[in-house]
Amino acid sequence: MDIRHLEYFSEVAKHLSFTKAAVSLHVSQPSISKVVKNLEDELEVPLFYRSKHLELTDAGKAVLANAKDVLEAFSNLTSELTDIMELKKGEIRIGIPPIIGAAFFSKLITHFKEIYPFIEISLTEVGSKEIKRGVDEGSLDIGLICNTPIKKENFEIVRVIKDPLMLIVPSSHPLAEHPSVDLSGLQNEPFILYREDFTLHDRIMEECGLKGFEPKVVCHSSQKDFMIEMVEAKLGIALLPSKICEKINNPEIKAVSLTNSNINLELGMVWKKNKYLPYSVREFIAMAKGFVT
Repeated sequence: MDIRHLEYFSEVAKHLSFTKAAVSLHVSQPSISKVVKNLEDELEVPLFYRSKHLELTDAGKAVLANAKDVLEAFSNLTSELTDIMELKKGEIRIGIPPIIGAAFFSKLITHFKEIYPFIEISLTEVGSKEIKRGVDEGSLDIGLICNTPIKKENFEIVRVIKDPLMLIVPSSHPLAEHPSVDLSGLQNEPFILYREDFTLHDRIMEECGLKGFEPKVVCHSSQKDFMIEMVEAKLGIALLPSKICEKINNPEIKAVSLTNSNINLELGMVWKKNKYLPYSVREFIAMAKGFVT
């Protein structure tokens, strides 16, 4: 038995198909079938029921559970050796929610690139569920999660940002003249609000409920730029994190502080627990902890 046998078997078990496994691994189906048959002969147990649909036997399930541990250990070993050989070169794959953009950690990235200019940083803009899935499956090294509970048994997490929300209104709006606005004063305003699958949507609805009103929502969105454009078009008001509001360079829009509000964007950086992290990723996480705001 060698590591290739376990890789082929695990891929067949993942797809429950020799054909799909062959396509995924870019090898011929007969090659995979032969390897799996040799593995069964070596272990002296059938690993799959070969009927109309391929199905793992009890022995196959036991082998799969252990194969995952072996393959992960082998991956960690090869990754660590690559780190040693390539020193500080590498890539960091980071998932960020659409509402965030680079506004919250552009200084961190700039500082990191100054110290490690040969490490590439790849940003992928996807929702929180996809970020957690990507970190868990390994397509992402790090994820930035907004106000989202994390199962600590699967992930490590460090809180990096707690940013209060501010009100943005058209410059011609009466509230634009106020230095600050109480959240309860927005009960008659049309809201441009986050989509319902965003935790900030629930936080805003909850906080407004505590103030005795339910927001009149005229539009839901996941894109901060679209929300800003809707406010500029005078279709409603919006609540955005202060770090985003500070970067709005538009004379047609005014950002106003909120008083008596407990709504914050809480941003956590997550990575998979008990997984080998490349040197570059470990350094990025260590540096992020020093940038907590």
